[in-house]
Amino acid sequence: MNVQKIHPAVDAGIKAAHEHFSGGVLRCHCTENQVEVKLDSQTMFNHACGCTKCWKPSGALFSLVAVVPKDNVSVIANADKLKVVDENALIRRHACTHCGVHMYGRIENAQHAFYGLDFVHTELSDAEGWSAPGFAAFVSSIIESGAPVSKMADVRERLSDLALTPYDCLSPELMDMLAAHSAKQAGTWQE
Repeated sequence: MNVQKIHPAVDAGIKAAHEHFSGGVLRCHCTENQVEVKLDSQTMFNHACGCTKCWKPSGALFSLVAVVPKDNVSVIANADKLKVVDENALIRRHACTHCGVHMYGRIENAQHAFYGLDFVHTELSDAEGWSAPGFAAFVSSIIESGAPVSKMADVRERLSDLALTPYDCLSPELMDMLAAHSAKQAGTWQE
């Protein structure tokens, strides 16, 4: 049987987070003068993302992306190599200008529900113990990246086998956070 490949970090199974894990360093793919980004805490809401904006390693259908408080993110080496990929995007993804790897993404709009959280790819770290991916978001979007429609049932089945519940938006918990933020802004918030 041909097993649908999702991402190299999950295809052989998902590694569990370490209970007292407190961060590590992400490194771009350059062979020298790597961009290094230090994360001073564990990540949250790690997930497989099928959107066309997130960085994916070669051959992966999905990216793996998590969030971390932006106050816990610092560029510690070769910051001069970073450039925002799309200044108009909600998430301003800072990528290495040499190898193209996205090092972190930041929401600058203080009115957004996810303001204060940076988006990161923990697979760029050698450290073991990062939060494990818990769901798959924007699954249908992989079609926009060239995945055949005829394989989507196989993709969703494989995601489910990996315990990455597939959604064509974010997880219900994150969608609730977005809706609650909107309700607070509109004055319709109820506990």
